[in-house]
Amino acid sequence: MPYSRVSNYLFVALLVSTLGQHSLANEANPPETPIEQSSAPASEVPDDAVTSTPESVEQGETTGAHSVDDPRPDTVVDSAPAAKPKPKSTPKPKPKSPEQDSAVAQSDSTGIAPVPPTASAQPDALVQDQAESRASAGASAEVSADEATLPKAENVNLREVVAEAAENSVLPPALPDDDDDLADDEPPVAETQPLISAEPVGKKPNSSRTLLGVEVPASTTTRLGWTPSKSFAGMAVDTPVLVVNGAWDGPTLCLTAAVHGDELNGIEMVRRVMYDLDPTKLHGMVVGVPIVNLLGFSRNSRYLPDRRDLNRYFPGNSRGSVASRLAHAFFNDVILHCNALVDLHTGSFYRTNIPQLRADMRNNMVADFTNMFGSIPVLNTRGNRNSLRAAAVRAGIPAVTLEAGEPMRMQTDVVEEGVRAIKTLMEKNGMYPSFSLWAKPSPAFYRSSWVRANGSGILFSKVALGDKVREGQVLGEVINPITNEKKKVVSKYNGRVLGMALDQFVLPGFAAYHIGILAPRDKLSDPTEEDEALIDEDYKPELLDQPKPMTPEEEGFDDE
Repeated sequence: MPYSRVSNYLFVALLVSTLGQHSLANEANPPETPIEQSSAPASEVPDDAVTSTPESVEQGETTGAHSVDDPRPDTVVDSAPAAKPKPKSTPKPKPKSPEQDSAVAQSDSTGIAPVPPTASAQPDALVQDQAESRASAGASAEVSADEATLPKAENVNLREVVAEAAENSVLPPALPDDDDDLADDEPPVAETQPLISAEPVGKKPNSSRTLLGVEVPASTTTRLGWTPSKSFAGMAVDTPVLVVNGAWDGPTLCLTAAVHGDELNGIEMVRRVMYDLDPTKLHGMVVGVPIVNLLGFSRNSRYLPDRRDLNRYFPGNSRGSVASRLAHAFFNDVILHCNALVDLHTGSFYRTNIPQLRADMRNNMVADFTNMFGSIPVLNTRGNRNSLRAAAVRAGIPAVTLEAGEPMRMQTDVVEEGVRAIKTLMEKNGMYPSFSLWAKPSPAFYRSSWVRANGSGILFSKVALGDKVREGQVLGEVINPITNEKKKVVSKYNGRVLGMALDQFVLPGFAAYHIGILAPRDKLSDPTEEDEALIDEDYKPELLDQPKPMTPEEEGFDDE
């Protein structure tokens, strides 16, 4: 073999031997690198993985030894063990709660770590304690039926302005088919005895009285709310009721207004009377309901939303129509708790009235009641049999209607006259005595008749409300705007204008002037069954016992 070829073989062998030694040294002593914590679980480590221990090093075990057939020389690996990384210190574990112990047990059995509870979660023990605390508080507030007492009304100043009440949802329920709309379940009977004067009682200290389920202490004023919840379930109509319970014993007088929602004068009368009362001087109790027909008032309408006249359905029926149910609830919840009633109204259908009383003079208690109002005209009428006044009289409660002014307007001069009449009543019957020395005149009693137009056109009146007229006097003219024809309206009686129509377009037969004819009390004509009945779509003559046509004089009483 040539020398050059042998030299090449030796050089290659030396190079391979050198490289092998370096490779073995690197395997025995690997360079130190940062230890990274493996995210793989321990279960994924292969079973045949070799782990060096100090014992194996001491016994002379080597790593990377080559086979006998390996031509490379043997290299002994350093027996000194490699330096281990210093273990990190771990904090001492805190005591575990029973919930955590159960979570650990679950983790050991399933191998899945449970989700830790959030910070907002409360232990079951704390929740249980809070529940027991609330239960004990509720139990302490419960009162047995035997120990239950009526809530006492708050003593308030009626002159103070109160916050506006929240709007109520008016949702009338479905009404059954009931033909007997005006028939009551049972004939109503007043829960009080007829008492129109405080003089028989004398100056005796008053006591608490109950109204609308609330106890009203003596010498207090308060506001209550009437809602027809029993006989008209599902309808929220919170009607305000003002109450003044005096310091001294006496009758309970009720003042109602706006049974027809478009009559405003009575609302102001109730407000002025109620807000001026001093309970320390009052004998008895005064109940004021300024707006009975709240549904009609909110719509600026005389009628209820279904166009029924509320004052044609008293005392009502708990199974009847909307009007009948409202009438039944109001009559039983308020009216039957009173000793006397004054129902405030105005004229209707573009007519106006001088302040006057409507009363059934056949009833002795009603007749005595009217004598206490001072110098005010009194008309002897029974009223519509299903009006509030007539229903109250049948229930044993003396009642009158006070007519004053016209609808849709607030007339302060008329309001002042009505307030004066009510105050005269309370002074003469001893409920609110004063030390005035002026005379207290008696009312004037009238029978009445209507004067009607004989042509069609626009009415122009020549007399004013309250004027005295004589037979043959021209009261007004009806002028036809097309032909310029004039028809005079002439009075047939000597009397006083108690009511009249406003200037408007009229047709032949229109009742234009209501003339009061002065008559002694004992010679007043006895009204028929149908007097004061309305000539409109709400009037149902077939409901009367013996229906018959009304006379022209009777047709005009359409105000109540």
